[in-house]
Amino acid sequence: MADISMTQFFDSESSRQMEVGDILRQVYQALTRKGYNPVNQIVGYIMSGDPTYITSYENARSLIMRVERDELLEELVKFYVDHKLEDRSV
Repeated sequence: MADISMTQFFDSESSRQMEVGDILRQVYQALTRKGYNPVNQIVGYIMSGDPTYITSYENARSLIMRVERDELLEELVKFYVDHKLEDRSV
């Protein structure tokens, strides 16, 4: 039985970031499978907010609409900085 007098911690930030990354990966894969240029389509969606840039194939459009566009952009920039700029002085 759990001790209910102790405060439990939940790190929603890290689980949220994983969710955004997973959504981006699934949307990217769906766009690729349908023959679209996934980078162009995702950029079009982020810039315009128009969900028709994202295919409904494999539920990709519904998935990407679960996340705010600024959260998508934040995840992409964070990934770029972490993986492309980590060894270079900024």
